[in-house]
Formats: sequence, C-alpha cells, structure tokens
Amino acid sequence: QDPENVARGHKATLANPKVSDEAKQHSRSVLDNQLQEDEATETARSKGTETKQKDPSNVARGLKATLTNESVSEEAKENAKQKLRELQ
Repeated sequence: QDPENVARGHKATLANPKVSDEAKQHSRSVLDNQLQEDEATETARSKGTETKQKDPSNVARGLKATLTNESVSEEAKENAKQKLRELQ
C-alpha cells in the first residue's frame, strides 16, 4: 500500500463527522506513528548521505549518458557538460 494514500484515508477519517471517536483515535495514532517513522527515516537518510560520497566514475558515466540521450533537453545536456568539466 502507498503510505501517502493510507495517510489520506486516515486524514479523511479525522475530518468525517460520521466516524466514531474510536476510529478517529485509531487514525490519529496511525498518523502520529507514521510521522515519527518518517522523521526517523529522514534523519537516518541525511546522516547516511553525509558520510557516503558518490563514486566520481559513476557520476561521470551518468553525465555522459545524459549527453547522448536523445530525449534529454539541450539545457540539461549543457548542465551535464558543465558538471563533467568540473569533475575533470
């Protein structure tokens, strides 16, 4: 299940006057837990990106692929050329 859709459903439950207080409490609990999990995931993700660097060879390969891809705009190709020059 898509977490965003689940959250939407719980938010709708909270806003619906025909829903029982018990159901609203459950939805509040689920949303609070989801928010805490999202914050923990974001914190872990940000700490991981500070310690891990991208492999310059892989970055260069990706930029070169951008230059040869026909469906990429000229502006994106120019940006890729610029970044490739900065890497070298």
